[in-house]
Amino acid sequence: MRLKRYALLVLFIFDGRSQHTTFSSDVNVVSLLATVHDRNGAVVKNLNKEDFRLEEDGRPQTIRYFTRESDLPLTVVLLVDTSRSMQTVFEPERIASNRFLEQVLREDRDAAAVVHFDVQVEMLQGFTSSREKLADALDKLEIPPRPATLLYDAVQQTSEDLMRKQSGRKAFILLSDGMDFKSQTSLGTAIEYAQRADTMIYSILFARRNLIPARRRRGQALRPAQIRGPKVMARLAEETGGGYFAVSAKQSIEKIYAQIEDELRNQYSIGYTPDRIEKDGKYRKLKLTTIKKGLIVRTRDGYYPK
Repeated sequence: MRLKRYALLVLFIFDGRSQHTTFSSDVNVVSLLATVHDRNGAVVKNLNKEDFRLEEDGRPQTIRYFTRESDLPLTVVLLVDTSRSMQTVFEPERIASNRFLEQVLREDRDAAAVVHFDVQVEMLQGFTSSREKLADALDKLEIPPRPATLLYDAVQQTSEDLMRKQSGRKAFILLSDGMDFKSQTSLGTAIEYAQRADTMIYSILFARRNLIPARRRRGQALRPAQIRGPKVMARLAEETGGGYFAVSAKQSIEKIYAQIEDELRNQYSIGYTPDRIEKDGKYRKLKLTTIKKGLIVRTRDGYYPK
């Protein structure tokens, strides 16, 4: 979502009909991308502007600009956890990262980068459309001898250094067990940086326990870390408008990537002019719903005025 000042002619598509809208240079427009699911989890792709209701800090807002987005280029960063806690799932994680690039990345349209985190946050490959370069970067992944998991630092730094400079549809694909150890950044601050960079986080919980069939896990008590990790990954996704998934014996990484791709390729672009014109820099909560019952709208839960 982005707060913009426009002084140009913009083309929006409304229900298949083109409309030209001229923005004044004094008009502030907030834009957001949303995905809608039905009760069965399937992506809903045929809604119109009139089907949505939007509130900012509890006050109804008028949706002025609306279009269905199915073919926008994607800008993606693979955020890969290479800390020692991932040792038992390291090779499956590396293979999964390669599969994402093979399954989702369009070399003629999309761009991806590879960043890993453990005792440091390091970019192995900047934005490129070359699957070969990205695969080479993934081959460089390794587990360090010292313990540290700078998960929150990775989200903050990558949001600020990479994503904030990009435009369009942006997402992190985060593969981790959700554990943070020795970050200088808090979870809340990491989320704020992602929000300010207009970046969704699709968090994929990659934990050894989840890969063991349920029948073999019966009677095994969960450790505090095994409870905290999923909560962290879910919060990162929820507060940035992304999605949370857990790789398991029943939920393969291929299925998860297919769901993520379906969501990213079928979103609604919504724009409105806030009824409050002051820019105090304080976070503003958004609530986007549909008038049709039983549908779940996924978008970020707010924005910072710029």
